[in-house]
Amino acid sequence: MQAAVLTAPKTFEIKETKLSEPDPKQVRIKMQGCGLCASSLPLWEGREWFTYPQQAGTPGHEGWGIVDKTGAEVTSLQPGDRVACLSYNAYAEYDLAEESSVLKLPESLNNQPFPGEPLGCALNIFNRSDIQAGQTVAILGIGFLGALLVQLAKAAGAKVIAISQREYSLQIAKECGADEVIKMDDHYRIIEEVKNQTKEHFCERVIECTGKEWPLNLAGELTAIRGKLIIAGYHQDGMRQVNVQLWNWRGLDIINAHERDPKMYLNGMKEAVKAVTEGRIDPLPLYTHTFSLNQLSEAFEKLQTRPDGFMKALITFDQN
Repeated sequence: MQAAVLTAPKTFEIKETKLSEPDPKQVRIKMQGCGLCASSLPLWEGREWFTYPQQAGTPGHEGWGIVDKTGAEVTSLQPGDRVACLSYNAYAEYDLAEESSVLKLPESLNNQPFPGEPLGCALNIFNRSDIQAGQTVAILGIGFLGALLVQLAKAAGAKVIAISQREYSLQIAKECGADEVIKMDDHYRIIEEVKNQTKEHFCERVIECTGKEWPLNLAGELTAIRGKLIIAGYHQDGMRQVNVQLWNWRGLDIINAHERDPKMYLNGMKEAVKAVTEGRIDPLPLYTHTFSLNQLSEAFEKLQTRPDGFMKALITFDQN
């Protein structure tokens, strides 16, 4: 099979690799596509603690496709099933996944891409946020995840304030139903604007999706007394200095909304299927760029620079 190999920072090569056989409790999936995740950027850019070349297909983990072969002990899946999966080498024509980490997709989703991992992540974050009708929710950072959370919060009956740097992202937030949008440029201006919009009450829920220190501290300033600050961004580039005094004084609940248990990811993916079929989220307009496996380096460059019009990139495979 063909697979992308990250041979050095910012360098993918397409190589012929061995087609692996599934273990007894695994399935082999012929990939239809795989999303690009911002959490993969450090590996793409290069850090001193990474080694290259990486394993073939790494860091693809947002895949979906058709079950090609099942292990001897697999009972819930069969060849021909269309699935989303938690696998980790999905920038390849085929990947392996544990039966317990694979979700069969309904026929109603046959004609649309379904990167289950990020969709499930959005549902898990939403559930951890405990958003209720009538609350005011601020969402900082409107990328793919933030846009989905805008949709979910609106469907729950909340008022949503979207805060982001790019004008394009703010337009997407409006299209997803945000009641108010604020450009993320000046710390104190944003605080005053949210303060005025909420009659000095601030927001019962604030979700930080950027993974950066300044927006995390800004998020604390925007959270109401006894409110919940939900950390959804990937803070993976070093230590953070945060205003614990403010968090303490306001009695905030700080929620790190990341899951590491595959069962929780799968639960989120199941809920994502339900949310899409019920119309609570519509991810299709957010898939703005599509690339072939041969264009993976170009795709990561777009992910890194985020030009106007970019929201979510997918790698798709020739199904002939």
